[in-house]
Amino acid sequence: MTFARTIWWEDDSPAAAVVVIDQRKLPHEATTARWTTVEAAAEGIRSMEVRGAPLIGVAAAYGMALAMRDDPSDASLAPAGSVLAQARPTAVNLRWAVDRVTEALASVAVERRSAEARRLADGMADEDVDACRRIGEAGLEVLRDLHARTGRPVQVLTHCNAGWLACVELGTALSPVYLAHAEGLPVHVWVSETRPRNQGASLTTWELAQGGVPHTLVVDNAAGHLLRSGEVDVVITGADRIAANGDVANKVGTYLKAVAARDAGVPFLVAAPASTFDPACPDGDAIPIEERGEDEVLLVNGGPIAPAGSRARNWAFDVTPARLVDGYLTDRGHLAPGRLEPVLR
Repeated sequence: MTFARTIWWEDDSPAAAVVVIDQRKLPHEATTARWTTVEAAAEGIRSMEVRGAPLIGVAAAYGMALAMRDDPSDASLAPAGSVLAQARPTAVNLRWAVDRVTEALASVAVERRSAEARRLADGMADEDVDACRRIGEAGLEVLRDLHARTGRPVQVLTHCNAGWLACVELGTALSPVYLAHAEGLPVHVWVSETRPRNQGASLTTWELAQGGVPHTLVVDNAAGHLLRSGEVDVVITGADRIAANGDVANKVGTYLKAVAARDAGVPFLVAAPASTFDPACPDGDAIPIEERGEDEVLLVNGGPIAPAGSRARNWAFDVTPARLVDGYLTDRGHLAPGRLEPVLR
């Protein structure tokens, strides 16, 4: 199965630009946004023109390439990285990408930095494509086994969006689903809406429909009912950061699904590339949790849903303890809890 990329460098314009699928417009309009400066890249990440930990990392690398095109000097290098790294705090791929590019360029002659930054960003995009395919292959074995045991279409519950829109191609949590669908293995996805930004409703359903994968949208609070009723064979989510002990930060609401899955005896799997694992972070308590503006909760379609004067809290992520995770689908294989050495080295 082949998908168009979600981010690319466009040279055939008066000023070269990074072009991304503008996820804020989906599912009603499939359009793109163009970034011509590092500040525009940082704002695109902050405003969620792009989101998803792997894509945020690649976007940051392209943001560094834009900065080096405009000013490849030593005076520009660290500030450009700082602007990007501050855009969103939870996804470790962002800092990982910025640090990787910054360290690589520090020893490159100034006159070669622009070309080298572009080469690094293109290379990281290609690496993400390969990593997602490997994640999919690790999860495909799980789906094949479930189908062999149940004899019915495999019922997958996911949360938020961890498909190709969250990556460069294919995705993390949805990668096994797409590979299964491509080989004719029957699979059905239960998509939770993911309030308050509704990434499940607006993004996951859109891309599953594009791929022809059977799916059903449910409200977030229906997940427990589905799990208890035996309607789900496996839960697969993505991750924005995974601590050294295996604790997982992902879109808020993930923890509740993990708790319900454990109670129902349904395996809970986390799909992520090695770049999402943070060996410097000891556990979930050390992961910074982004809190976004309260209007995302208080307003729907521009109108209020609570009385005037009501306040809201809007945590974008929560932490699922490693004890609730049954396995990690990674580009280095299907790893069991407590066996994370291949991605922590």
